[in-house]
Amino acid sequence: MSELYERHRAVLPRWLALYYREPLELTHGEGRHVWAADGTKYLDFFGGILTTMTAHALPEVTKAVAEQAGRIIHSSTLYLDRPMVELAERIAALSGIPDARVFFTTSGTEANDAALLLATAYRRSNQIVALRNSYHGRSFSAVGITGNRGWSPTSLSPLQTLYAHGGVRTRGPYAELTDAAFIDACTADLEDLLGQTRGGAAALIAEPVQGVGGFTSPPDGLFAAFREVLKRHGILWISDEVQTGWGRTGDHFWGWQAHDRNGPPDLITFAKGIGNGMSIGGVVARAEIMNCLDANSISTFGGSPVTMAAGLANLTYLLERDLQGNARRVGGLLIERLRAAAARVPAVREVRGRGLMIGIELVRPGTDEADPDAATAVLEAARAGGLLIGKGGAYNTSVLRIAPPLSLTVAEAEQGAVILEDALRAL
Repeated sequence: MSELYERHRAVLPRWLALYYREPLELTHGEGRHVWAADGTKYLDFFGGILTTMTAHALPEVTKAVAEQAGRIIHSSTLYLDRPMVELAERIAALSGIPDARVFFTTSGTEANDAALLLATAYRRSNQIVALRNSYHGRSFSAVGITGNRGWSPTSLSPLQTLYAHGGVRTRGPYAELTDAAFIDACTADLEDLLGQTRGGAAALIAEPVQGVGGFTSPPDGLFAAFREVLKRHGILWISDEVQTGWGRTGDHFWGWQAHDRNGPPDLITFAKGIGNGMSIGGVVARAEIMNCLDANSISTFGGSPVTMAAGLANLTYLLERDLQGNARRVGGLLIERLRAAAARVPAVREVRGRGLMIGIELVRPGTDEADPDAATAVLEAARAGGLLIGKGGAYNTSVLRIAPPLSLTVAEAEQGAVILEDALRAL
């Protein structure tokens, strides 16, 4: 046990999870690589949980942070903040929501918490519809709507949460249906669910691709079908884009755009990648929803000048270099390469995903039973080969999570695929 690990255990909560039998201390990074305290170099296919979106030590972001820190680091939202206004203008324009307003927070958890406050206040209801297998953060309210028991330490909640089908395509009672029939069945389930409730729900909150749940997603168009039901009931749609935003899925800038037949969501939450490691989260909503609160509010750290400067520089870099297109091209090559490799590994049930958001689901060979030990073994083997990946899944799944920075090159994708193939074959 390392000296730092002993100190970690002595002062931090035991539920603060660490990867690896011998936990890793990362000291610096560059591009798509990071270095450990012992000097070992790793190819990073997890990006600080999908947060280092463009690249490690990106010069444009580093320069923006340093220059802003040299002027003023903090002021709070009680004062005009030029970088915050500029970033809000750009995000509002990109959101697809008409007459949009943006509120900045410091994390995805806080963004979802704020969205729940807005939706329940606007609708005068504490009922929330969420999806099974979902994850929306670690605050009291966000845990209360999380449909993944591995990340829900308490059943207590200020909200009444109703869980609908739809987030997982290849498991559950509708798995054998065609995509069209799956959408029809989930929509009928939502109608039935709403018919069982007393009073009107405030909102449906959903991740277009479930992140912690193992990179699962419904067929394109499901949330458009849900939207028709929600509109009839006056219920809001919150798209949790904390992991899917900014072009990571390759095909779209936002995950909701795969379900856009009936227009954009009423609210979008975002975080992670926009700051490239700096603490930025936020909510975009129509003005009438954002402005529905009738009490004073501020944000001490949300929208800080330094983080906003980082977000502006990072977003500019991403758009000017079409990293969404790179995620589509390189991600498409990577997922096909991994599918070819996995076809020869009996423990792999499915390789799924889009863009640079890829999941490999592991089971005990010959069954549909999750194999968390196998996932841990592959995680360790990949590290030994010089590759960092993540893992996740629901209570009955075990999934390797692959989400490199969006600037990943074809050569790096191939290098990572070779390491993963070796790690999977070692099973």
